[in-house]
Amino acid sequence: MSLRINDVAPDFTAETTQGTIKFHDWIGDGWAVLFSHPKNFTPVCTTELGTMAGLEDDFKKRNVKIIGISVDPVSSHEKWQADIKTATGHTVHYPLIGDKDLHAAKLYEMLPAGAGESSEGRTPADNATVRSVYVIGPDKKIKLVLTYPMTTGRNFDEILRVIDSIQLTAKHQVATPANWKQGDDVIITAAVSNEDAVKRFGAYETVLPYLRKTKQPTA
Repeated sequence: MSLRINDVAPDFTAETTQGTIKFHDWIGDGWAVLFSHPKNFTPVCTTELGTMAGLEDDFKKRNVKIIGISVDPVSSHEKWQADIKTATGHTVHYPLIGDKDLHAAKLYEMLPAGAGESSEGRTPADNATVRSVYVIGPDKKIKLVLTYPMTTGRNFDEILRVIDSIQLTAKHQVATPANWKQGDDVIITAAVSNEDAVKRFGAYETVLPYLRKTKQPTA
């Protein structure tokens, strides 16, 4: 059965470019983004890792740690980091997990159980499904899963936008509409009565009986 939103993110122990980690302990009491790659030294992934390096401070402002995983050993990651710097101008300071035994990829159901137990000899096409992004909350539950094809680079500004929405809606009884971004109006959830909506948010707009909009809460 596939991992779903609100499932507990599988825990694991792995070697990374920054030493051995136990995933849940590494996350701590904040948020995390785990993003996976089918193979080192692939063009699209090279741009993605560099882009994430350039956005690391934006994630930190949101109390979010970032960590990459590739179906290759850590020793290969260390060599790949030089190429990432050359291609994007950004140095990767966040950890990269080495998944040479395919354990984490199978644990997160990006590869089938019968995929074998070694990354050696596998091509990017063999690992094409290892192209997912997981946003994980302080409760260690999965808040978002996105899976991309190999030929389409990921939009990490969208990941930041989603994290902004998730963190906002976890704090207030609101939801965010299509294409919402920071500062836009939000939707008051059905759990809030009209009377309580006035107390909580002040003025609001009733677009439809079930669609009430108000200014984004800032407190």
